[in-house]
Amino acid sequence: MKTLKIRDKEFSLYLSHDQIQDAVKKVAAKITADLDGKDPLFVVVLNGAFMFASDLMKYVNIPAEIAFVRLSSYVGTQTTHVVKEKISLDRHPGNRPLVIIEDIIDSGITMDSTINRLKAEGINDIRIATLLFKPGAFKKSFNIDYIGFEIPNDFIVGYGLDYDDYGRNYPDIYKIV
Repeated sequence: MKTLKIRDKEFSLYLSHDQIQDAVKKVAAKITADLDGKDPLFVVVLNGAFMFASDLMKYVNIPAEIAFVRLSSYVGTQTTHVVKEKISLDRHPGNRPLVIIEDIIDSGITMDSTINRLKAEGINDIRIATLLFKPGAFKKSFNIDYIGFEIPNDFIVGYGLDYDDYGRNYPDIYKIV
């Protein structure tokens, strides 16, 4: 589909599923090279990162453990700047690397809050893998280790990303018109 309508918003095709898969494979190859022999714990941020995480883990070719957290800071197309933890991390990686898998980092508020909380728990080797990064919206200073795409500050849906909980199911990514 070239365009779609979700609720009251129109969206046009931005990244095809094939483009996304190429980026996922590149991120997975870098993670595999960097973390071979290090027994990482991957932490998937739900709901948005479920598709990226599922595809990514198919190409990460090292032994690894996977856990899930659920965080929220958006209502509609706007951030509330308040991070709500709806499902928390149920295990500690010990001295192993922890890789947070996120769908998108824009302002960085959610990730910054998460990193600070993990560091307070004594977790020091924290790495971040995101499919999408909006440098024009980024307001924090933490390092992002693995980035699939740098994109402009447009609102997007599809491939796990939503608009008011709709649109996650599309295999492509669409931007608001």
